[in-house]
Amino acid sequence: TVYKRFSTVLRNQSRMAMRQTPLTCSGHTRPVVDLAFSGITPYGYFLISACKDGKPMLRQGDTGDWIGTFLGHKGAVWGATLNKEATKAATAAADFSAKVWDAVTGDEVLTLAHKHIVKCVNFTQDSNCLLTGGNDKVLRIYDLSKPEAEPQEISGHTSAIKKALWCNDDQQILSAAEDKTIRLWDRNTGEAVKTLSFEASVSSMEYIPDGEILVITYGRTIAFYKAHTLDPIKTIDAPASIHSASLHPDKDFFVAGGDDFKLYKYDYSTKEEMESYKGHFGPVHCVRFSPDGELYASGSEDGTLRLWQTAVGKTYGLWKCVLPGEFERRFA
Repeated sequence: TVYKRFSTVLRNQSRMAMRQTPLTCSGHTRPVVDLAFSGITPYGYFLISACKDGKPMLRQGDTGDWIGTFLGHKGAVWGATLNKEATKAATAAADFSAKVWDAVTGDEVLTLAHKHIVKCVNFTQDSNCLLTGGNDKVLRIYDLSKPEAEPQEISGHTSAIKKALWCNDDQQILSAAEDKTIRLWDRNTGEAVKTLSFEASVSSMEYIPDGEILVITYGRTIAFYKAHTLDPIKTIDAPASIHSASLHPDKDFFVAGGDDFKLYKYDYSTKEEMESYKGHFGPVHCVRFSPDGELYASGSEDGTLRLWQTAVGKTYGLWKCVLPGEFERRFA
């Protein structure tokens, strides 16, 4: 009978590894180059994306549902971030500016003029200060309660700054630049505490406060460092050039994506590849885990964001799992 054949197919499928089915978030018209999650709020968590179309977007984090678009930049947006409470957003753009937004209303709160393209933005934990970096090689710290005041400037990089992050309870700053270095800075003195040099430009950085871990990618390498000392922890070589990597909050595995359109999942302890799959139609520029670790988001040259389940087959967000036994009871 049809029912018997159907139940046999389901039993056979249950013995196989469940296939990853990502949620596709469309809306952007150019490559997606950066993304960031908020912390977990009473309203869930949120996701912001930076795109070369100049229109950063805010989405519900667990479903990818579009909430709004921040309109105001006149060039490609290279960096975007949210504060933990998802009340403020910040963006970095090719129009020589960084902007601060009210993430609830979508209104532009502040425009911070720069002397060149701005590539990255990062809030302090209390959301009172904003760190920026870009093509003029200078790190700037803006006191958002005194927008008219001149920012604190930190110089030392010899090429464009690609990423800058607060660390160590906002007392230190980590920055990566085209000069193939990562530098650790003292916020108060503006002096470089330590500098690491690499054979290739660092393509991404992720800072994990719990454990003070720094995740970086360069060439085909994914590397982990102690954030407050820049001492190495481990490195992994991937099959392709990698643009971004993210460590799961539980630190049991990490994901990475790059030039070959694929996403890779590795065991953090053994460094073994657990799985890989292709979902995008272009290089993967950015990947990040959600704050609860239930999913990770990827942004690509193909202009889309995709959301991937950490535990495939689990009921979460828009993913609904119906077990084979439930099908059999339904058709009995």
